[in-house]
Amino acid sequence: MAPIQNVKGMRDHLPSDMMLRQYIVNTLTRISENHGFEPLQTPIIEYAETLEGKLGDDEKLIYRFEDHGGRRLALRYDQTVPLARVTAQYAGQLSFPWRRYAYGPSYRGERPARGRYREFYQFDLDIVGSSSPLADAEIIAILCEALAALGFPGFVTLLNHRQIIGGIARVSGLSEEAAGGVYRAIDKFDKIGPDGVRTELLKSGITPAAADHILELVQIDGTPDEVLHALSQQLADDERATAAIANLRAVLAGLTAMGVPPDQYRVAPRLARGLSYYTGVVFEAITPHWPEGSLLGGGRYDDLIGLFAGRQIPTVGLAFGIDRLHDVMLELNLGPRPRTTALAFVTLFSVDQVADSLALAAELRAAGINTVIALEPGNIGKQFKEADRRGVRFALVLGPDELARGEVVVKDLQRGEQRSLPRAAAVSLLAEALNEGK
Repeated sequence: MAPIQNVKGMRDHLPSDMMLRQYIVNTLTRISENHGFEPLQTPIIEYAETLEGKLGDDEKLIYRFEDHGGRRLALRYDQTVPLARVTAQYAGQLSFPWRRYAYGPSYRGERPARGRYREFYQFDLDIVGSSSPLADAEIIAILCEALAALGFPGFVTLLNHRQIIGGIARVSGLSEEAAGGVYRAIDKFDKIGPDGVRTELLKSGITPAAADHILELVQIDGTPDEVLHALSQQLADDERATAAIANLRAVLAGLTAMGVPPDQYRVAPRLARGLSYYTGVVFEAITPHWPEGSLLGGGRYDDLIGLFAGRQIPTVGLAFGIDRLHDVMLELNLGPRPRTTALAFVTLFSVDQVADSLALAAELRAAGINTVIALEPGNIGKQFKEADRRGVRFALVLGPDELARGEVVVKDLQRGEQRSLPRAAAVSLLAEALNEGK
């Protein structure tokens, strides 16, 4: 008999993991809606031609199949291409600029690795229909706000512009066609280092002199102002790169005005972002506490939606990888670690008091207190142990003496304290504990 197991690269998430994942998603949802973003949901299955021709070299990772009707279908690769389809399909029903967020699974047929899975969950944010650098700044500001809210230490968001890399290629003597090879090579910088990138550039037919010049420029470092000043001098003869530097300056001004701490971002000319549909500002968040790559990233893609809509619709967005955030938070011991969703455990004193205990549980739930109830009456000590094993903080007892006095016994299993309280006071005590934990 074949072993019982899940598909490699696709994970089961047991309750303890799911509670942390839900905390991450709830935090991202709260921050997104605080900025006026609206929810969107799309199917995980699209027509194959919807995804094909949009992803560059990564297209080979699409899961494709044919259904019983002979239709060529594909599993969602990310939530960006479906957003482009939705924008074109429902353009008459949408108000631009449109701020949207979406959460759900996507699928890529790649080799599983630490922090990289074949089924993965993303939380996407996009502003559709605006070319303003303030749109880029707002997306990046939300990225920084979210990582700070989740407790990530020492994170930095790296910023660049695709036309800065294009300009570096052009001033190094490369044609537009050859610039694509520069994107792909530079995108591997943090994995293979400058020597590895030089080797990649030489393999693509770039001369040693051009490769050395490219490496010199992409390694410019310093404060955002220092990096942009150096780039403006080096790329002064390239009109598109000069415009890109001005655009990046405007984005940085927006971040300053929005109150984003300056130590949370910097300009990195080596940042390329691999997906071919990016057209403008690109960004990635990193932390020294996670050496396996970026935490998340995004950028501006002004042409992708136009492939469906028949006209350019400027868009900027990012994708939070829930799996990666979850894994890093586990490793760094970030976020809450609840063992259960319940705060209260209502015991069953005896068969005669079952109805009264059920009524107490209903009263607690009506007050917003998550409550689990025992299923077998008798042996209160055993029920206390069950509540403690589940990680529930408070166990409540309602016996005949408590009913006669209008009281409830409340035992704090974390502190080992127990007292009898009037019923209303018991509910208030738990409500206060609930508010303290939020």
